[in-house]
Amino acid sequence: MSDKIEKTEQEWRGELNDDQYQVTRCGGTEPAFSGKYWDHKGDGVYACSCCGLHLFSSDTKFDSGSGWPSFWAAVDEKNVTQHEDSSHGMRRIEIRCNGCDAHLGHIFPDGPNPTGQRYCVNSTSLDFKDDEIA
Repeated sequence: MSDKIEKTEQEWRGELNDDQYQVTRCGGTEPAFSGKYWDHKGDGVYACSCCGLHLFSSDTKFDSGSGWPSFWAAVDEKNVTQHEDSSHGMRRIEIRCNGCDAHLGHIFPDGPNPTGQRYCVNSTSLDFKDDEIA
């Protein structure tokens, strides 16, 4: 995606509910086992809840036991950007939507084969599309 969607804080607040805004625009995290997609099963695509960019496929979703939706790969590596995150006294890699810079979650090197990666994502940052294919 070449052009990022840029909106003012007021525009985002008008389009997103409080939880979506806190997670996607402020870098928050929903509590484990509370999001609508942590145990979701279904065939389709998980898109960004802010801009609709396709991020993850149900084909790469797995049960990590963490309480958040987990994927071993993105639909396209260009759709998800990685940024160093040293908040909360930890050193992690934050993942964001490349379409609108929404905070999605974090990536960890403890996922299954074939990538060994675990994209640990907040349900609030996702919108499931069962009628679309990655």
